[in-house]
Amino acid sequence: MRAVVLTEPGPPESLKVSSVERPEPRAGWVRIKVEAFGLNRSEYHLRAGMATNAKFPVIPGIEATGTVDLAPGGEFAVGQQVVAMMGGMGREFDGGYAEYTVVPAGSVVPVTTDLDWATLGALPEMLQTAHGSLHTGLGIQAGQSILVRGGTSSVGVAAAVLAKEQGLTVFSTTRNPQRLEMLRELGVDHPLLDDGNVAAQVREILPDGVNAALELVGTNVLPDTLKATAVHGTVCFTGMLSDAWTIPDFYPIGYLPNGVRLTAYSGESSDLPATALQRYVDLVAAGKLPIRIDRVFALDEIAEAHRIMEAGEAVGKLVVRVS
Repeated sequence: MRAVVLTEPGPPESLKVSSVERPEPRAGWVRIKVEAFGLNRSEYHLRAGMATNAKFPVIPGIEATGTVDLAPGGEFAVGQQVVAMMGGMGREFDGGYAEYTVVPAGSVVPVTTDLDWATLGALPEMLQTAHGSLHTGLGIQAGQSILVRGGTSSVGVAAAVLAKEQGLTVFSTTRNPQRLEMLRELGVDHPLLDDGNVAAQVREILPDGVNAALELVGTNVLPDTLKATAVHGTVCFTGMLSDAWTIPDFYPIGYLPNGVRLTAYSGESSDLPATALQRYVDLVAAGKLPIRIDRVFALDEIAEAHRIMEAGEAVGKLVVRVS
């Protein structure tokens, strides 16, 4: 089969499309014929040498979408439409950047849809991260307000759309003034230009601050996001678009505003139940959930796709169509 192989960390050109042996699943694992996969920031971290749990050489990719090719344990029927994500994919064992991938059955979620493969391929990890951040990390409720910091990332777009669909007033940020209108088109109530002082902008509109905030940029802007949040509100740290992951000399009383809660989310496929995934997929298919795909690549274009992801040039999801 054809697969993207990364022998060691390096620039985008380190991702080589190669001919490799098709993997064989053992009991409890499932082989998937991959039709499409989305790109994720953690795959950039792997390629750039920032991943701590990776082995090399490796086929990257923390998600994949396609059909079951073989399931020795009988967990799924051959030909069944599925998505797979996380569980060590693309780091601890070979992932989704391939024509076939073998993953633990627990990382596989069934789905039924007539969506084209590229659209379905954009959804699994993006929806899992957005859904888990909103419900596990933040515990959102209809009628609340939410700030999405890093709103034009794929997860930021999905989180804003899901929050709006579930009855929240949505604030969302971008550093590019040309993207403010795109956020409005997605249904964001208050698109904000991120000038480093988002808290002041939020409190001009909501003097008490937002009920919830999703941090996707990193620890470099986290103090400002905390300041934008109301007393008894919650900030969920999920993303690190800036590659700023840690807080030096963290002193909670000096760092956290009074009464503002800080949580985090780093999920698995089990955090997106099949019923929730199917509901979201059905909403996308019905045109009621406007998920944005920036562009679709062929497998041979993986290096260019990574270059665009690393440069932050995409608005929404980057997808690779395998076949």
